[in-house]
Amino acid sequence: MKYRSKRKALVLLADGTIFYGKAVGDKEGTAFGEVCFNTGMTGYQEIFTDPSYFGQLMVTTNAHIGNYGTNEEEVESDSVKISGLICRNFSYEYSRELADKSLQQFLDDNQLFAVSDVDTRALVSYIRDNGAMNAVISTDVNNIEDLKRRLAEVPSMEGLELSSKVSTKKPYFVGGETSNFKIAALDIGIKKNILRNLVKRGAYVKVFPYNATFDEMESWGADAYFISNGPGDPEPLVDAIKAAKSMIASGKPVFGICLGHQIIALANGISTYKMHNGHRGINHPILNLISGKGEITSQNHGFAINREETEANKNVEITHVHLNDKTVAGIRMIDKDVFSVQYHPEASPGPHDADYLFDQFFDLIKNKSAQTV
Repeated sequence: MKYRSKRKALVLLADGTIFYGKAVGDKEGTAFGEVCFNTGMTGYQEIFTDPSYFGQLMVTTNAHIGNYGTNEEEVESDSVKISGLICRNFSYEYSRELADKSLQQFLDDNQLFAVSDVDTRALVSYIRDNGAMNAVISTDVNNIEDLKRRLAEVPSMEGLELSSKVSTKKPYFVGGETSNFKIAALDIGIKKNILRNLVKRGAYVKVFPYNATFDEMESWGADAYFISNGPGDPEPLVDAIKAAKSMIASGKPVFGICLGHQIIALANGISTYKMHNGHRGINHPILNLISGKGEITSQNHGFAINREETEANKNVEITHVHLNDKTVAGIRMIDKDVFSVQYHPEASPGPHDADYLFDQFFDLIKNKSAQTV
């Protein structure tokens, strides 16, 4: 039976702008966060469970959300990480055979409040012009002044440390103990598919909490180090930056993705900054400056590294650039087996253009292991 929400709801931006809609499932609710948008046509379940989105209100630009339901195997963490969902048309019914439940049931199970029937084209256009900002979604449409007061108390994403909210509390292992290589992964918001990509290439991975010291990771006897993706501002992650400096100094291969890319840059004295509205989607064009080839990539970040400082750093080389705005999308160190990218090679939402980066990491590990034999 088809269903349509009737309870009124709103999206209130920090600058006072309001967009109206309806509450999904007719539920009462209120949720705060930084409003941002994702341009992907598919992959909403992966987006909602990606730790990098922690604390954000997600606007989906695809007009229909929920039409293929959800599947318990298509999650990137153990729970939903976004603060709330904003969409145009919410599908209460689904038609995919592999789905195990509807998106509404998935949201209810995770106690996530969502608003539909919003003019998302107008909202996204507004965010593009005015930048990402804090917002609130709520059914409390008659108490706008109170919502404004509460919204003003929500901290800005700039300067906010969030990795501690999503990182593992204690180390754990992934893969087989008899695997060829041991990789120590610093979890500052790691996605499950990253671990799958490491394991399927022959790695035994020990995942460490966001504030683990280098000595703790080194004592395990890892062959290489990985620094994960994650949410929030990278600069407050002083423990991760300190650990990254020691990883680099160890001479072992180091690979960083997204927030991990920013941590490696900060470890090299390159600053980061909050972007106007960030890059979030599965169709972002990247130019590999080493191969000269273009790549279609999946991205999710609201911060970037300073290009001028990167170009001036004698120890670092820019390897990838974003073709839309020329921001730095990848770097490598000149005299170390250290590299990182701002995008997500593990996502592979269709094209597998960036899949080679994991192979590149393992080639470095193999070469280093051969040198020590």
